[in-house]
Amino acid sequence: METTDLGKWHKLSAYQEKVDGNSVRCHICPHNCIINEGKVGICKTRVNKEGILYSIAYGNPCSISIDPIEKKPLFHFFPGEKIFSLATAGCNFRCLNCQNWEISQSSPLELNHYDLMPEDVVKRAIAHGTNLIAFTYTEPTVFYEYVYDTAQIAHEEGLKTVFISNGFINQQPLIDLSPFLDAANIDLKCFDDDIYRKLDGGRLQPVLDTLKTLKERKVWLEITNLLVPTYTDNNKMIEEMCKWLVDNGFSNTPLHFSRFFPNYKLMDLPPTPEKSLIQAKEIAEKAGIKYVYIGNIPSVHEENTYCPQCKRMILERISYTIIKNNIDNGKCEFCKTPIAGVWK
Repeated sequence: METTDLGKWHKLSAYQEKVDGNSVRCHICPHNCIINEGKVGICKTRVNKEGILYSIAYGNPCSISIDPIEKKPLFHFFPGEKIFSLATAGCNFRCLNCQNWEISQSSPLELNHYDLMPEDVVKRAIAHGTNLIAFTYTEPTVFYEYVYDTAQIAHEEGLKTVFISNGFINQQPLIDLSPFLDAANIDLKCFDDDIYRKLDGGRLQPVLDTLKTLKERKVWLEITNLLVPTYTDNNKMIEEMCKWLVDNGFSNTPLHFSRFFPNYKLMDLPPTPEKSLIQAKEIAEKAGIKYVYIGNIPSVHEENTYCPQCKRMILERISYTIIKNNIDNGKCEFCKTPIAGVWK
């Protein structure tokens, strides 16, 4: 894609480095694109104009909504609350199964959008009666400056922020952003680098680094793993993933196995069989992960939270609705075992 149009809303891109002539390297994500003058990056949100890199994903969300926080999914972070959610166009992945491809694979210049500057996002969230904001739907890394400024203002106003991401972000931008993040759900696509490249256009190691950094920075973290038939539903790979998570201190991190449905460029594949999802959950629990869920398939009733000690149900969910909450001051109401999460 070639353009010098910065659109109505734009901002100087963070983490840029001048290279040869008027070419600029972007250091926000591990693609580390070298962008020539008049060109855009893989994400379609970085434009090189006269040797300077700009973000054209700033103040122009293409999607905003009020969602249940369980939809993100976040099951151990303010359960039952509503969250103001937004996205701009663009993404640094090319997932063959993307469910939001109409916006993720577009440029911000190609879509209708709202005019909503960072301070307006915060005001809009408050007006809707929520103190939670999620950067979601596409990939918030590609509208990094918008996320950063909005999250900073949100924290100044006492709101909390959530980062729903593929985790493909360089370490310094993530470290700089993390003081203004309260929670994240990272989509760990699989545990095989070749499949990452083929299915998503990314790489595994940077995502693992993101998980470690968020944990170290004490951002509440949950992980999603979508089981795509013939790509990411291999039990051996799931075992290796779960072992890595436990070995690296993520046994208390909720893990959501999600059902695939045919979409975008994978319309020829069937939905994930129920059996595959149940097996994945069993593998994760056997490995030592304490909170494991199955999403996108209500019939299996695997979205409830159970105390890892007494095994009693402490959070009952139907779809995105909390039916019963037996967590008291962060502990199981029955046996007083602390339950990992952010409850108030």
